[in-house]
Amino acid sequence: MEYSFLNDLPKVVWMLIGIASFLAVIGLMLVVIDVPRTRRDRWQAVLFLAPALILLVGGVVYPVLRTTMLSFFDRSGTEFVGLTNYLWMFRRPEILLVLRNTLLWVIFAPALATAVGLLYAVLIDRSRFESIAKSLVFLPMAISLVGASIIWRFVFAYRPADQEQYGLFNQIVVWLGGEPQLWLLDQPLNTFLLILVLIWVQAGFAMVVMSAAIKAIPSEIVEAARIDGAGPWQLFSRITLPSVWPTLLVVLVTITVQTLKVFDIVRTMTGGNYGTSVIANEMYSQAFQQGQVGQGSALAVFLFVLVVPLVILQIRRTRKARELA
Repeated sequence: MEYSFLNDLPKVVWMLIGIASFLAVIGLMLVVIDVPRTRRDRWQAVLFLAPALILLVGGVVYPVLRTTMLSFFDRSGTEFVGLTNYLWMFRRPEILLVLRNTLLWVIFAPALATAVGLLYAVLIDRSRFESIAKSLVFLPMAISLVGASIIWRFVFAYRPADQEQYGLFNQIVVWLGGEPQLWLLDQPLNTFLLILVLIWVQAGFAMVVMSAAIKAIPSEIVEAARIDGAGPWQLFSRITLPSVWPTLLVVLVTITVQTLKVFDIVRTMTGGNYGTSVIANEMYSQAFQQGQVGQGSALAVFLFVLVVPLVILQIRRTRKARELA
């Protein structure tokens, strides 16, 4: 059959719209981030950033462009299908479950990890065993997410009631007179148990950063508040929290970006089964296990779009902090 460009014109238009949308996002990032204002700043930026930019183009920009293009093609990456892969994401119940799980991760993991880190930093600030207490909470940061997941798999391990339990959770349940549970099979409880692993790892990072911010509060302000009769809660709510609020936002955004990329924990603990999959895991499953290159690419682009606003916010806050310093 003779090839006709006019027949494929609508498909080409859709592809161009997709690429133009991606470039618009990148352009928006560059505008929002702002460029150096003086000629000297621009030359310094070119000199120091050139090697990194070359690596960035080869290792990030090209793969992103390639992935964006593949998201408009079929499973083999040869036939143009327009927005079919993106519509598939919001029509399939199993993918909607993946999006719901990702939303749960983004809501609970950063908030709880930051809250735990802040609370711990406040409680141990200037205490007698501060260095030891910090080390204990920071230790999980030295473990990879895969290693942490294996540790917590043992914590949630299950054996029938007539056998000796080696999982900590089920052993506690047995001691209390209950029946051992298959913790990682029950939805949505299993998703929250997986989120607990990330909180365990990231709380140390949040604690260290928040502790440094708390120590930067001028002691004169704290002493003046105490002389005025402020109690522990008033010191925290009116002095500590407002003083460390910018740092808290940075920690929150950083952990949120880490949360959106979470893959290791889900892959190691459940393999994405039992309704625990998230976008990164589903992207891997679709693209590399099921051979659905187009659908896997669409999930990757969607994840990229979710991360972009957080990256812009983080860069703007860092730049603003540098200008105020």
